[in-house]
Formats: sequence, C-alpha cells, structure tokens
Amino acid sequence: MSADQMLAFETDCHIFDGCGFPAPGLHSFLFEPIFSIGGFDFNKPMLLAVLSTVVIIGFFWAAFGRAKVVPGKLQMVGEAGYDFVRRGIVYEALGKKEGEKYVPLMVSLFFFVWIMNLWSIIPVAQFPVTSIIAFPAALALIVYVLWMYLTFKKHGFIGGLKNITGYDKALGPILPLAVVLEFFSNVIIRPFTHAVRLFANMFAGHLLILMFTVASWYLLNGIGIAYAGVSFVMTIVMTAFELFIQAVQAYVFVLLATNYVQGALAEHH
Repeated sequence: MSADQMLAFETDCHIFDGCGFPAPGLHSFLFEPIFSIGGFDFNKPMLLAVLSTVVIIGFFWAAFGRAKVVPGKLQMVGEAGYDFVRRGIVYEALGKKEGEKYVPLMVSLFFFVWIMNLWSIIPVAQFPVTSIIAFPAALALIVYVLWMYLTFKKHGFIGGLKNITGYDKALGPILPLAVVLEFFSNVIIRPFTHAVRLFANMFAGHLLILMFTVASWYLLNGIGIAYAGVSFVMTIVMTAFELFIQAVQAYVFVLLATNYVQGALAEHH
C-alpha cells in the first residue's frame, strides 16, 4: 500500500470502529507517480526535490539579483545565510584563503539539504525528501568524488594512497592492520555514514510525526478523545523539535563535507 493509499485508509479509521491502528511504516515512504515526462515518472519526493532547487535559485536570485550597498530585508537574509555557511563552517575548517573557492558548493549543499528537510513541516508537502536514501546518497557521492579528486590532485597517486590509508612507518608492526582499517573506513564507511546519518534522522523524525498524527485522528472516538489530545500535543512538540533537527542535519552534512575537503588538502605526515 502506498503512502497516498494509506492516507485514504487512515481518514476512515477510528478506535472502537473495529479497525486496527493503521501504523505508519515503510509504505509511508512509497508514492505513486504523479506525472511522466518523456517516459520518466515523477513522484512526490522527486517533485519536491525539483521545487527545492527552484525555491533556492529563486530566493538567491531575488536577494542578490540587484544587490545594493545598503541591503534590503531580503538581501540581508540572504547575506546572513550565505555568511553563516562561509564563516561559520568553511572558513573555520579551511581558512579564508583556501576555503573561499569551496563556499559556493557548501552554501548550495546546505540550503538544498535544509529545504529538502523543511518540506516535512510544510502543509500539503509534509514529507522530508532526504528520508528517501537516494537523495542523501547522491549528495554524499558528490562530496566523495570531490574528496577523492582533491586528495590525488594534491598528493599525487602514492601520496594520495598514503593520505587515504593513514600510512605511517612509526606504527611499526600494526601498520598493515592500520592501513586496512583506514582504507575501509575512508573509502567505504565514510561516504556510507555521511549519507545514512542524514537519511536516518529524517526518516525517523518523519515516522514519529506521522505516528502521533495518525494516532490523534485514530483516537477521536468515544473516551479515546482525551488520549487524542495528548497525541496531538506530542505532534506539535515533535514538529517543533523536527524543525530544529532539520537545520542541524543540514549543518552537520556540510560540516562533514568541509572536513573531508580539509583532510584531502592537509599535508600527510
């Protein structure tokens, strides 16, 4: 059963009506295609990802398309967001001189992840795009390719391998074991955890909000109304908490991406 079909079922189901609690699960993350273009199907998460791009481009175009020395309100908001990523994340890890060239990428990643997360609490949309593993995985892959490219460009082939494996003669007898562990940690586990950290947090957050939302409606019958009120309060609390987590996860994703770039550019000892 898809998320759309499940929603239709949930609206007709209440406690004491003889139907069981329609608990959300993996089916809540499956969507039927909305439309097709050139034989390519677009479902809700894909459409929201496209809208995220449009929203970000539209906002920064409006904020900086006609930038003024004395900024207006929209330009001030845009500058604050841009400066937060530039100074608070990129400069802290890479320094001003080295980090400036990576600011556009990191700003784009931050706002793209944040907006895709933010759809979770937007009426009608109500779904975090990053709770679908393909989207965090694609973004993590971009960072991974950049990290690999910078590592071998900076250090050469042999130096790049040493950087990736943490090769250090001072480790003595445990050097082979350390090299193998570092290799798997950096080449396989690092991109995996980079993607899963974002995905898992948004997946779990959406599932909790959905659980309390469905429970609020399901309990609206007889004496269950009192419990429905408690569940509704929890829905509000979880939504407010999710709003905080959405921004934190965007920050963490970009912070890790910047740290990976810093590691690629650092001199190997």
